[in-house]
Amino acid sequence: MADICTQGLDTGFVGLGYAKVAFLGLVQGITELLPISSTAHMRIVPAVLGWQDPGSAFSAAMQLAALAAVVSYFWGDVRDLLFGSIDALTRRDFADRHFRLASWIVLATVPIVIAGVALSGILNACNSPLRSLSVIGWSCIAMAVLLALAEIFARHRRTMGEASLADALLVGVAQIGALIPGVSRSGSTLTAALGLGFKRAEAARFSFLLGLPAIALAGLKELWELHKVHLDAHGWSVLATGLGVASISAFFAIWGLMRVLERFSAWPFVIYRGLLGIVLLLGVAIGWLA
Repeated sequence: MADICTQGLDTGFVGLGYAKVAFLGLVQGITELLPISSTAHMRIVPAVLGWQDPGSAFSAAMQLAALAAVVSYFWGDVRDLLFGSIDALTRRDFADRHFRLASWIVLATVPIVIAGVALSGILNACNSPLRSLSVIGWSCIAMAVLLALAEIFARHRRTMGEASLADALLVGVAQIGALIPGVSRSGSTLTAALGLGFKRAEAARFSFLLGLPAIALAGLKELWELHKVHLDAHGWSVLATGLGVASISAFFAIWGLMRVLERFSAWPFVIYRGLLGIVLLLGVAIGWLA
């Protein structure tokens, strides 16, 4: 079935209805914050089930579900950063650790903001070539290789307390990779943080906190784009259904990710990503996936 476009914006999710969008919201929430690419799953699940592509607008708006999950799960860290920074500003204590980390996070968000604005016309366009299953398949495999290298060669010793501005900027640059469908925001930032020597759970915590501004900006920008094309009340209610389900599933996805990284390693995600990429490429090659 062809994608639905509204003034050039991919809004295929509207035609799927509440039940299908709720199911995709469940999948999106689980995969958005795991290093396995939510975009890949948003393409392969509808393709396997014979549904239309929900569109890039759906994936981008779902960032707000991820935002809610990250803030609620890491509320202690978010609270300390927010109120600690405000307190430091009132005291003019710019050396305060909370203020420094908050400032680094803001600076680390600049690269993906610039890249996102520059590529927005391509990323959100109907039938964008970047959302092809072949591109997503190769991206999955490439990130599986990079995550595997990080697991093999990284030291896994550092904590967030040892993070520097350079660390934040490097992870921020890695976050640009999330704009390419199949790479995964958590996948690119987690890989970068592991490569910088952080412990696995600390790397995940660092990547999630650093990604908060970008996640919020991406979600709010997409809501504004949908507002500009005058999405009707039915469309908004369908989207709200997906957001509600995705918020809950994303919270449990973070919980699961932290348990795996604390007790094991990132290897389960390496294997899953690699197999997913191979399945996608084979599916396209034999005509199973259009």
